[in-house]
Amino acid sequence: MMSNCKAFIKKACRDVGKDPARLIDLLHAVQNAFRCVNEEAIDQIACELQIPRVQVDGAVTFYSFFSKEPKGRIIIRLCNDIIDKLHGVEEVGQALTEELGIEFGQTTEDGAFSLEWTPCIGMSDQAPSALVNEAVVTRLTPESARQMIRTLRGHMDPHQLATQLGDGNNASPLVHSMVRNNIREPGPIVFGPVNRGEAIRKSLGMTPAEVIRVLKTARLRGRGGAGFPCGMKWEFTRASEGDRKFIICNADEGEPGTFKDRVLLTEFADRIFAGMTIGGYAIGAQEGLLYLRAEYAYLKPHLEDVLAKRRADGWLGQNIHGKQGFHFDIRIQLGAGAYVCGEETSLITSAEGLRGDPKNRPPYPAQKGYLGYPTVVNNCETLCCVTRIMEEGAATFSEHGTEHSYGTKLLSISGDCSRPGVYEVDFGVTLREVLQMAGSNDPKAVQIGGPSGQMVGEDQFDRKICFDDLATGGSVMVFGGTRNILEIVHAFMEFFVDESCGYCTPCRVGNVLLKEGIERLLDGRGEPNDLEQFRKIGGMMKSCSRCGLGQTSWRPVITSLDHFPSVYESLVREDPDGFRRSFDLKEAVALSEDITGRKSIHA
Repeated sequence: MMSNCKAFIKKACRDVGKDPARLIDLLHAVQNAFRCVNEEAIDQIACELQIPRVQVDGAVTFYSFFSKEPKGRIIIRLCNDIIDKLHGVEEVGQALTEELGIEFGQTTEDGAFSLEWTPCIGMSDQAPSALVNEAVVTRLTPESARQMIRTLRGHMDPHQLATQLGDGNNASPLVHSMVRNNIREPGPIVFGPVNRGEAIRKSLGMTPAEVIRVLKTARLRGRGGAGFPCGMKWEFTRASEGDRKFIICNADEGEPGTFKDRVLLTEFADRIFAGMTIGGYAIGAQEGLLYLRAEYAYLKPHLEDVLAKRRADGWLGQNIHGKQGFHFDIRIQLGAGAYVCGEETSLITSAEGLRGDPKNRPPYPAQKGYLGYPTVVNNCETLCCVTRIMEEGAATFSEHGTEHSYGTKLLSISGDCSRPGVYEVDFGVTLREVLQMAGSNDPKAVQIGGPSGQMVGEDQFDRKICFDDLATGGSVMVFGGTRNILEIVHAFMEFFVDESCGYCTPCRVGNVLLKEGIERLLDGRGEPNDLEQFRKIGGMMKSCSRCGLGQTSWRPVITSLDHFPSVYESLVREDPDGFRRSFDLKEAVALSEDITGRKSIHA
């Protein structure tokens, strides 16, 4: 096996030109071929690419889709985000452990199956769901999970699990998936009529500066949540010095409860790639990358096919649409399972073949990004808006929205509602109107913008979805009247503890302290001082964390404390004897009692 592995690695390295920036692609190839990237493979990859061994080892241990130890021929990754938990995923997990005879984190003795928990896989509108290798299985029940294992034992082909195909391109041979788009409210901008090629034709009839001016006139702001003006970002990048420039599409939507980009990649990839091409023309770039999250690997053949057709039709490649000197092409870079890579500097680091550690700013990507060159990073929805603006003009785009939030917004709505799915709404719509559209009859709380957003209650439902009020990258999770607020918050903090890259102390330690504090409240050991400590920890994380993860991961605790104070206050009280209720003296001295062989006189 080792000789086969060596030959395989040599060829794989040659196939990517021994480019260290393609390390993640190489690790995927080795993991898929040999079910692990072991120590010998790490040694050889480092040697072939002429990079430090620690760089390869660091990537293998950082990303959840890689492993030094052999995994099963079929890896079942069952999603355990809060929406899946509300829909019974724990019962599904129990059924899988019983049917396979292993626990989560283990592999069957015959090497056939591995069973793992995984965070959100972009299927919250059809939970509970799982990845079976690259195949997606949705709406699982305990019985369907058992039947899935029995079926797989017969043919060991996860792709055959999709016996009923989803709508649109999900049913195409290149995707062949049971996933459903669930487009509930198709709006006029992103989901509007497609006029293929028109946006690029019009853009190439302008100067790059004029294209940027159109976006600035339209006041397009980034749809990822932060809302930075798109035209300004492009202008900064164009003005930066560099022999090469890049435009990257951030298709790593790892925020729990978000799945709108999944739909755009499935049905509107042509519009995304057009936006990237226009961006390449505007900033002076010849190279683009679409960073695709590993959970969406099942869409890669479809996306490669769209790119191939664009090249054949003259919309990618040399002298695009007859524009002499304008050369631009796009490569798909697959991620490997790391939430922090949704942050643009972490994404860039990952695309360079490294651990997805965030970079210090300044310099900003517009000055020094991918491979040290000026780089624009936009998400799928933003790029679709770019294409639409260049098709129809800035004025048409600006007819929608509010004074400071132009256009429309895609919302991924899930949880306790009868119509989960993707909605395109005008900025300025109230949260109450959104909940009515989604069929939420008894909403108690809504998490806006994913775990890193904010939790609001019924008294906040008349606020507006826009950058100046309820800003969101798209996730809207609805929780009904019977749900326990603190159990939801605890699930979010578990997620952040697991996903923190661990680089900086405020994030690495702060998330743990907040999670443990919520656990004390749930265990009945909460004290009034805990609530004050929550705010102090959150403030420290906001001001001292290195990247957006730590700067926002405190928000599940603090925003729920702000909007649901009675929930917290009902769970805290002073000890009548003045002791710390969270401190268990007997537990604290148990180890010393074992060592000394005698009981403590104090406990």
